[in-house]
Order: sequence, then C-alpha cells, then structure tokens
Amino acid sequence: MKLVVVTAGLTQPSSSRLLADRLAEAVARRLEETPGTSPEVRVIELRELAVDVANNFVTGFPNARLREALDAVTEADGLIAVTPIFSGSYSGLYKSFFDVIDNTALTGTPVLIGATGGTARHSLALEHAVRPLFTYLRAVVAPTAVYAASEDWGGGHGAFTDGLGERIDRAAEELAGLMAHRAPRREPEEDAVVPFEEQLAALRPPQ
Repeated sequence: MKLVVVTAGLTQPSSSRLLADRLAEAVARRLEETPGTSPEVRVIELRELAVDVANNFVTGFPNARLREALDAVTEADGLIAVTPIFSGSYSGLYKSFFDVIDNTALTGTPVLIGATGGTARHSLALEHAVRPLFTYLRAVVAPTAVYAASEDWGGGHGAFTDGLGERIDRAAEELAGLMAHRAPRREPEEDAVVPFEEQLAALRPPQ
C-alpha cells in the first residue's frame, strides 16, 4: 500500500512538513491495523523540486528527478497533500506541481488535504481553493481537511484551533478507509499490433 506525502513548505524546519509527518504517521498506524496491509510511505518536498518544476513549464518536459516524483504521486494508493497558505490560497509552488500532472492521472486516488498558516482565519482556504483543485483532478478527497495555525503548535486555545490531534486522527481514519476500499487500479489496455503486410492487404481493392 503506497502512501505518498507531498509538502510545499519552503523553510526548514517547516510547519507544513510537521503537519504532513503527523498525518502520515496517523494514516500509517491505521493501515497497519488492517490485516495483510503494510504501508510504504514516501515524502516529496516540493522546495527541492522548485527549479525542476519551473524548467518543465519552459521545456514542456520533466527531467528525471521530477518524472520520478510525478510517477510516485500518480501511482500512489493514497495521497497526503499539505500546503502553506499565502494570501488566502495555496502556494504557487504547490499549484505549479499539480499543474504538471495530467488532469486524469489522479482519477479515483484518495487524497487527504492539509494546510498551515499564521492564523486560523485562513482555514477556509482548504475548502474554497485546495479541495476544488483536487476535485478538478478527479481525486476522491477525504471529508475532513486539516488546517494548523501557529497557535496549534504553541499550545494556545482558541475556538477554531482546539483539537488538532482529534482532527488529524479523524482525517487519517477517513483516508485509510478510502485506501482500503479503493477499487483495484486498472492497467491501460495495449493496442493490438497489426503486421504491416496485413495493413497493406486491407487497402487492396477486392478482386
């Protein structure tokens, strides 16, 4: 069971990476509770691919490193995608990475979305910006989106930020359930190869 984590944090350490790690740990725990399931977790830091993503837009082709990351995302059984919130929406790097992916490549893929920001007032960006992005990509987005404001990490208490751990657990349970019940991936059918002689024979007029 392949679980891929995409995080768009720009600093190191990053609160987006911290949230992504907590979500991944919670999902992996639930997958391990399913008999016969062994999760394989892969983390992709988009800041390390920023130049590669930009070059892809200029050349029209991904280099080997970006291609490998794209393949990991599109072949995942489940995806966790976390972005910092800037100006009330996802980061430009986050959007650019998912713009590179074909808009049918994530069809049916279970996705858990998360975001971080300085204030809880930006939490609705998950619903008006991030969720529609993955709906457009035809992914299956978990009902619970997880937003972490600065006060979540500092132990403060607020009407909108209490219970980060509970929200992580609920979202992780939803994603693990979607992954466990996902229909098997269908491999594309290969076109039959018709020998050239047969193609020529088909073009000859009837005798």
